[in-house]
Amino acid sequence: MSSSLIDKSASARAERSSSAAAAPHRPAQYILTTACPDTSGIVAAVAGFLAGQNATITEAQHHNDPDSRTSFMRTVFHDNGKGLAAPAELDRAFAEQVGKRFQMHWRFHEVEHRCRALIAVSRQGHCLNSILHRWSTGTLPIEVVAVVSNHQDMRSLAEWHGVPYHYLPIIDGRKAEQEQRLVELFEKVDAELLVLARYMQILSADACRYFEGRAVNIHHSFLPGFKGAKAYHQAYERGVKLIGATAHYVTVELDEGPIIEQEVERVDHTQSAADLADVGSELETVVLNRAIKWHAERRVFRNGRKTVVLR
Repeated sequence: MSSSLIDKSASARAERSSSAAAAPHRPAQYILTTACPDTSGIVAAVAGFLAGQNATITEAQHHNDPDSRTSFMRTVFHDNGKGLAAPAELDRAFAEQVGKRFQMHWRFHEVEHRCRALIAVSRQGHCLNSILHRWSTGTLPIEVVAVVSNHQDMRSLAEWHGVPYHYLPIIDGRKAEQEQRLVELFEKVDAELLVLARYMQILSADACRYFEGRAVNIHHSFLPGFKGAKAYHQAYERGVKLIGATAHYVTVELDEGPIIEQEVERVDHTQSAADLADVGSELETVVLNRAIKWHAERRVFRNGRKTVVLR
């Protein structure tokens, strides 16, 4: 890669840093996510606790699921100017005053900490290109720490953006060894999320369990239906009138993980399978970026085999 490309990428990052530095000072923001058995008084207890800790709530979403009888909340807040305790102290106080009382699962997140994402790709780069562009322009709230692939095709794209590229081929069918290297890389770069951006390999059951809740996949179909490598060809053969894409969490059941986001577009008999694939590729980038963004912003809650997305 030429130095001019590196300098261009570095310059873009410098411009983003300069713009951030010029922005007016804002107090640090935090996100509190909670899930617990549904009962009365949950919202009041959370709001009251934060008020008592000198916090100002800037955003709040709440959903009660009647089937699982579970309450989900996402609350964004910052210091009201009177002094807010550190996150560790907030966590201890919340456990004593609210968490234990409502049998909650909760967590405090610092908004400034961007979710560290490892992007896995094979030979199709449309999703990777979109992710890297949105990340480089600051519109996707993640930190892309590396790109990993079982092919070399996307190396130049990743390196143009200044992102380390790791080539992990599957040699002589030794897939288990390659997966272990993927896990080791995930840990080495201190990643929090694995994004399968058209990574055309099926993860083993062990890998799926390791990445439980930490891996998002884009499927080129409006699930459930038309599974496998040639979903658009299957759709074409069936003469569908709608095609779509689905982003979901990875589980041991192939393409059956909790769905985060879906999108569809109307098509007709005049379009070929190639036309459908082009439309589908656009849908995939939109859907995957939404799923990544919502996961990074702590908006997605696992709820059995489905999700609650508080937007």
